[in-house]
Amino acid sequence: MYTVLVAIEIIIAILLIIAVLLQAGRGGGLAGAFGGAGFGTVFGIRRTADFLSKATITLGAIFLFLAIIINLFFLPGKTPESVRESVIQQRAKSVPPVSVPAAQPAQSQPAAVPQEQNK
Repeated sequence: MYTVLVAIEIIIAILLIIAVLLQAGRGGGLAGAFGGAGFGTVFGIRRTADFLSKATITLGAIFLFLAIIINLFFLPGKTPESVRESVIQQRAKSVPPVSVPAAQPAQSQPAAVPQEQNK
């Protein structure tokens, strides 16, 4: 089921990209490069803009809805039994706690350092 939903999501993403690129923007958009003028004459200029706007909104909503559904219900390995710990939590369990040595009394005299004999 997961694979089917991801395949549908990819198809919708491609259709959404095409719908956005075909819309005529301020500079004419990519619609002119792919014969957008001919596409506009089939439906009419105003109807083409309405169709592409509605298609973009619909495809965007379906894309968002499917992405949420896949993430919440069908993401593999996302069951309550398979909750994973973070790297920090795993590291905290594997490293033994560091014991702090008790305070040692201060020495009254510094340790004797042997002096070199000059020859």
